[in-house]
Amino acid sequence: MKAETLLSELRGALRDGGLRGSFLVRDLDTGEELGIDPDLEFPLSSLVKVPLALATLDRIRRGELDGATLLDVAPGRVTTPGPTGLSRFRHPARVAVDDLLYLSVSISDSVAADELFRLTPPAEVAAILQRLGLRGITVRHTLGELTDTPVERFDRAEVHLAHALAIDAGTAGRGHLVPQLDVSRANTGTARSFVDLLQALWSESSRIHPDVAERLRALMASNLMRHRLAPDFVSDASTWASKTGTLLNLRHEAGVVEHADGQAYAVAVLTESRVAAGNQPAAEALMGHVARRLRDHLRAA
Repeated sequence: MKAETLLSELRGALRDGGLRGSFLVRDLDTGEELGIDPDLEFPLSSLVKVPLALATLDRIRRGELDGATLLDVAPGRVTTPGPTGLSRFRHPARVAVDDLLYLSVSISDSVAADELFRLTPPAEVAAILQRLGLRGITVRHTLGELTDTPVERFDRAEVHLAHALAIDAGTAGRGHLVPQLDVSRANTGTARSFVDLLQALWSESSRIHPDVAERLRALMASNLMRHRLAPDFVSDASTWASKTGTLLNLRHEAGVVEHADGQAYAVAVLTESRVAAGNQPAAEALMGHVARRLRDHLRAA
């Protein structure tokens, strides 16, 4: 099948499934890539924890931070569905910086991430990305701001109203009444910018120090969120290392699939749903299906 035919088919599937997205798959060996609107900008949600971890690890390597330092962390005490780890703790905890990295990346703990942001604020994370030659990812705010959305203001039976607002309150210029969904105010990126970041993490010739890249790859390989793209990329002959992001009608994931034959592909998928529902397993499956079809086309070339 020609690439144009495949892309047309996949665009139709996304449209029928109520999804709009930025998709990109790249062969990390040849650089060949295939995508759907790979330069469309989206709010990042928890995907921002990857550049945050990169900046933290880079500062540890340079001796500006000590991974063994213990921090007193206030409990998140979140009771709404979704948040994990310290976000749900009811009592204070003392946690090392190294372990906050694990909690932030591998189980997507936003309280842990905000402790890391206290050490390396958003502006400094952005500056480190620039120094490492990574463009297209904008870091403006911490994760705590993501917990104050319309979802928290509705009863559980009315969550669909929050999703309806997320779908309908945007502007043609990607602005939004919900600030976390406004690309001029949120942490933002594209599928291309995250594939570039993944390529730098998996490349021996990037500006990222090998020790930093190795640790971050290991954290992403330990990701416990395996319901989105992982079912389409994990097998006995492949591994999948990734990070997810979810907020209101946004569903994202970026990762690398490595095959036993040595081939490796970076995959980034950033989407927004036009269906006013919190739980959408069909949307999760459709994201994986489209990403796998793009990878399959490159792998067969």
